[in-house]
Amino acid sequence: MDREVRITLRMPAEIHSRLSGEAKTSRRSLNAEIVYRLENSLGIDKLPSGAPNVRDSL
Repeated sequence: MDREVRITLRMPAEIHSRLSGEAKTSRRSLNAEIVYRLENSLGIDKLPSGAPNVRDSL
């Protein structure tokens, strides 16, 4: 990500537990798992560096 924003996020413990387990299975950090899932749900593809960033227009 070219630009990152730090946030504090509250979520139900059960969702945290499930996401943590999925992240471990996928060999990703919890943060990377959440970003991966948000990108997928929003239809955002990973772009090569230097390409126009769709995220900036959301």
